Amino acid sequence: MSAAERTAARSTMQKAELGRTPEQQRADFDAGFASRPLGDDVTLTERTLGGVPALEVRVDGPDNPGDAAGVILYLHGGSYIVGSARTGANLAAPLSRRSGIPAVSLDYRLAPEHPFPAAIHDALAAYRELVESGQNVVIAGDSAGGGLALATMLAARAEGLPQPAGAVVFSPWTDVTLNSPSMHERGDYDPLFSRANMAEAAEHYLGGADAKNELASPIFADLQGLPPLLVQVGTAEILLDDSLRLVARAAEQEVDVSLDVVAGAPHVYQYFAGMLPEADEALDHAATFVKNRLRDNSVGGVA
Repeated sequence: MSAAERTAARSTMQKAELGRTPEQQRADFDAGFASRPLGDDVTLTERTLGGVPALEVRVDGPDNPGDAAGVILYLHGGSYIVGSARTGANLAAPLSRRSGIPAVSLDYRLAPEHPFPAAIHDALAAYRELVESGQNVVIAGDSAGGGLALATMLAARAEGLPQPAGAVVFSPWTDVTLNSPSMHERGDYDPLFSRANMAEAAEHYLGGADAKNELASPIFADLQGLPPLLVQVGTAEILLDDSLRLVARAAEQEVDVSLDVVAGAPHVYQYFAGMLPEADEALDHAATFVKNRLRDNSVGGVA
């Protein structure tokens, strides 16, 4: 991706307006993401997982056998306010296509109607059903879904459940106290978010809860015992340091962790697959990570 291509990618994005209601935000988000083409090879099937609505994401093809040795639990982004299982399928499908592993995209409850920790309860219930049915799981998520993926693993540990084989997080929101340096320093560079946008979302999500709670802000958690992590982030986003701090903390606490940083790339740049080479490379790397973790059958810890 040339500097010009990265600039062009950022120019397609628009800074979110302040003061919009959750309903307005959802309508706008769905207009842009809820009906994006997934490909003729993709089948979506409604189901429930742990009592939570979800979409099973299946991609036909020789690289997607019906007896795959695992599943991707995908948690969509949207600041915990917008998004759905269908918007999550936009990234779950290409990840499934490239890895050959089926995915389930979860329709967890949204704030402010269902504030923290409702989303975590839903994700944990879904994860519990997969694990108790004998499935080998990799959790993946973008933005708020990335933070939720981490919180789900922490909650699973607290409940005595085995850890997933690994986790893939794209531009994760890991600190809802909004104190990462890039939250203050990169607002002009980020084409999508400002700190003020994130503050509105955090207020809706927390509903008065402590922002330093480790399930709300996994950056403050004890990460020891978590499975291998793959973190991908661009530098043109205010959440850059949410990723960098997470990776440093994970490494300090003896968690296997890999980091991909693309200079000048915007938030969840994987959405630009097919247009920007680095987006395709990121999804290829994520798919390889998923396959390797499931191949090693590393439920419960590092293989």
